[in-house]
Amino acid sequence: MRAHKIFRAKKRMQKRGVLMKAPGSSDILVDELFATTVRLRAFTDARLRECGASVARVRAMRMLAASPEPLRMRDLSEMLGVAARTTTTVVDSLEREGLVARVRHPVDRRAFLLTLTEVGRERHLEAEAVDREALAAATRGLDAADRERLRELLAVIREAVEG
Repeated sequence: MRAHKIFRAKKRMQKRGVLMKAPGSSDILVDELFATTVRLRAFTDARLRECGASVARVRAMRMLAASPEPLRMRDLSEMLGVAARTTTTVVDSLEREGLVARVRHPVDRRAFLLTLTEVGRERHLEAEAVDREALAAATRGLDAADRERLRELLAVIREAVEG
């Protein structure tokens, strides 16, 4: 949501001539990749907000739903690739709404295990449907060959930076 507000503010300033369009990196392709990612997330978040969700919440629920057993907070953070504090904030909000339950770890008394509640499973499925619809709308202009080629090109970049 914050990225979307920043993007809209920059657009308004550009229209008024207040802000020059300056690259964020030394490579326009990288700038376009970042800009597309930010816009895509804002687009998807806006649609998810209509059903009380967000990209971050859907990702957390997706991981919990896919796990065959309850997850520790640390494990969920690692799976999401975000800081523990970020995961705690998301899980706290999901728990307040009765979508996630925390239960004591049977062996490690300091740890809690996270699991989706029945209501959480239902809301997860609803949010996944909205997410799929939003992403389908965003990529509607790409045919199967375009999608495959774009995936191949992105894989080349990922391989280069992953070493």
